[in-house]
Amino acid sequence: MTTELTILGWSIILLFVHIALQSQLATLDRGIGWNAGPRDGTPAPLGRYAGRAERASANFRETWPIFIALALGLAVTGQSGGIAATGAWVWFLARVAYVPVYIFGVRYVRSLAYLVSMVGLVMMLMRFL
Repeated sequence: MTTELTILGWSIILLFVHIALQSQLATLDRGIGWNAGPRDGTPAPLGRYAGRAERASANFRETWPIFIALALGLAVTGQSGGIAATGAWVWFLARVAYVPVYIFGVRYVRSLAYLVSMVGLVMMLMRFL
């Protein structure tokens, strides 16, 4: 299996982490009754950390489809490896770092982690094209 596809598998685990973290923090803010119920009506606003977890998850889901397309495209065309594999690692590690720096509100580092993840995608794209 290619490096890019292996990291694709790990990125699915990272998505599960986002979902679990977001869910747990929202439940802390809104209560177990809200989480277990039908969630009708207007939910109570999220607190600082739950809101950040929700936004971090949304941000991940914005770049994840691009990563999926590149990882699969590289594998199908036999262009995996080299700068693409390095780019996949750069993207993944930056996305992992993004979670805690966003949730704990580390200014500038959050933006840097996002930019580094984009560099990883560009590296993969360079190999793909």
